Amino acid sequence: MKKVQTILQIADLTEEGNKRLGELFNVVLISELENHQDEITGLVTTGGNKVEQNLIEKLPKLEVIFTRGVGFDHIDLETAFKRGIVVSNTPDVLTDCVADFAFGALIAISRKIVQADSFVRSGKWLNNKFSYTTKVSGKKLGIVGFGRIGKAVAKRAAAFDMDIRYFSRVEKSECKESFEPSLLNLAKWADYLVICAPGGKSTYNMITLEVLEALGEKGFLINIARGSLIDEKALIQAITEGKIEGAALDVFANEPVIPEELLESSNVILLPHIASRTIETFQAMEDLLFLNLEKYFTSGTLITQVEKG
Repeated sequence: MKKVQTILQIADLTEEGNKRLGELFNVVLISELENHQDEITGLVTTGGNKVEQNLIEKLPKLEVIFTRGVGFDHIDLETAFKRGIVVSNTPDVLTDCVADFAFGALIAISRKIVQADSFVRSGKWLNNKFSYTTKVSGKKLGIVGFGRIGKAVAKRAAAFDMDIRYFSRVEKSECKESFEPSLLNLAKWADYLVICAPGGKSTYNMITLEVLEALGEKGFLINIARGSLIDEKALIQAITEGKIEGAALDVFANEPVIPEELLESSNVILLPHIASRTIETFQAMEDLLFLNLEKYFTSGTLITQVEKG
């Protein structure tokens, strides 16, 4: 590196990641920002920590934003790109763990694994039999968003002999799975709807009450993408009125705050945004984050750059 750069760190990395960042750069925390605004050339964040217009405007020398994670809907890209600021994320390395988790959640909600665990622990098994559950193999799976993670979910579903269709902005001609250009029609057809699309304005609240009603009273919803993709009020109505069979949710509109109606429902599995949260994946994401940091401040380029549009 030509010189030691000053980095604004607004989110914690792993303990090793925090240490490594401090060894490579002059690190400024958000609480120290007032005295260092004119020095900062890079910013490090994660998915749960927003980089909004008012923060970007306080940093006149900011050149690049690095985020640990595949999503970037927490970053004001319009403001960043207008300033000529480049943005880097860490895709690919979390695909397998997120797809594993999505399919695990699908099985868990369908076979009522979480509820069955509670049934045993509460002593109910001593005097009662657990309710019947729903078979997974051979069912119809609709995937919303067919990028890396959506394709990985389809790969796992194929091992369960599932019939697979997907909804996406464009048809993937290289894929053998069937393309469904209508989200509503996909929901009508599917037994399971797995949400894998990216967050942002274009996908905000795309899972409406109409989509949930189309999924139907025997249908299951699984969301490992972003909470913003689902109209949460519509989901609560669909769950409480029995318009769908159940849901497994790893993300929420206002996480970690969860609506009381979802907390009280026995037909919903609630998870604390952990689809990618494995030791191996977080290490791989941080390794890629640091490769991007080092490459940018050495050559002015990035390994994984978020493109405009």
